[in-house]
Formats: sequence, structure tokens, C-alpha cells
Amino acid sequence: MASQVPPQKPVTSAANPQDVWDVELLHVHVSRKGQLVNAEWALHPQIKADLSAEEWKELGELMSKVTTIVGHRFSQALGETDPTPPGNA
Repeated sequence: MASQVPPQKPVTSAANPQDVWDVELLHVHVSRKGQLVNAEWALHPQIKADLSAEEWKELGELMSKVTTIVGHRFSQALGETDPTPPGNA
């Protein structure tokens, strides 16, 4: 389980009781270079440190499936678009 220590609150010029903290816990990034599609994931360092070895293994397996699905779907969508028209060089 993640620790109960919240991240540092951003410093603002005026204190607002409705301030919201944005913390990215999980990030999935899909990129492409030409026809090559790459999907990667990352986890907030504090959560990573708080996971047991078994939880880390389970999360790694699940996220491997997620990135495979997302990468495959991105590749599929890329294949369904019209090819780039030739230039007038």
C-alpha cells in the first residue's frame, strides 16, 4: 500500500481552499517513428518503493498487457489511415 505522506503542495501566491494537487501515479506513453509503434509505462517512484516484490511482479505483468493492447490498437489505427501522399520535391 502507498505511504500516507502526501506530495509537497505547490506554492501559490494566494492560498485557495479549493487548490487541487495533480499527481501522476501511472503514465502510459505510446509513440511512433514511421511505422514502428512503441508503448511504455511508468509508475510514481513512491508507489514503486511501497510495492512488495509480488505486487511489483503482478503490476509488471498487467502493465505489459496494457501496453501491448494500447500499442496494438495504436498500430491498427495507424494502418487504417491514408498513407502520407508523396511530396512535390
